[in-house]
Amino acid sequence: MEKLRVTIAQYSRWKDLEIYIDRMEAHIESDFGISVTNAKSLLETIGKEICSQKNIDLKSAPSINAVLKNAFSALGYSNTSLVNQVSSSLATIGQEIGGLRNDISMDAHGKTLEELRKRNNKVDLLTREFLIDSTLMIAVFLIRAFEERKETINLSACETVEEELLKYDESESFNRFWDDTYGEFVMADYSYFASDILFNIDYKAYETEYKAFMEAESEVEIEEE
Repeated sequence: MEKLRVTIAQYSRWKDLEIYIDRMEAHIESDFGISVTNAKSLLETIGKEICSQKNIDLKSAPSINAVLKNAFSALGYSNTSLVNQVSSSLATIGQEIGGLRNDISMDAHGKTLEELRKRNNKVDLLTREFLIDSTLMIAVFLIRAFEERKETINLSACETVEEELLKYDESESFNRFWDDTYGEFVMADYSYFASDILFNIDYKAYETEYKAFMEAESEVEIEEE
C-alpha cells in the first residue's frame, strides 16, 4: 500500500483517502470484509471525485462499475480501444469487489451464526492480497492520470511562453546580407531593400531565413576557432 501512500503524499488533495488505506491494512487478515468494504469505498470516492471535477453527471446511486467507467472516460480513455478494454476490465474488478463485500461483510446483510463464523475464510490470504493489490493499482492509476493530465492542461493554458518576435532594426547583419544578395527594388518613385520587403510581406519567411543565416554564421565562427 506504500505506492498509494506515496501518490497521496505527492497530491495532497487526496489525503482523506488515507482512512480507507488504514482500514484495509488493519483488517486484511482478521476481518477481510472490512478491508473489502473500504477497498470499494476507496475506488468509488476516487471515481466520483474525478467525475465531479470533470462535470460528469453520475445520476442517482450509480454502481461502482459505472463510476469507474465514467471516470476512465472523463480522463479521455474512451476513444482508445485497447485502453478502453483495460479500463472496462478494471471496472469489472471494482464491481466484483463490491459483490464480494456483500458476501463476506458483517454489516452488509444479516448472516446466520454459521455464516458469520465462516465468512472470513471464504477468501484465502493470497487471493485477498491480489484483490487489495488490484484495488491499489486502479487507485494509483486514476489519481496520477487525473493529476498529471490536469497539470498539463494548466501549464498549456496558463504558462504558455510567448515567442519573441524578431525586430527588423536589430537584425542588421542579416539585413545587410540579404540586401547585398538581392539588392534594392525600385517602383516608380519608390525603392525598397529586399530585407525590408521580406520582413513586412512574409515575416515567417524572414524568420526562417534569419535563423538559417545565424546558424551558418555560428558554424563559420566555430571553424575559425
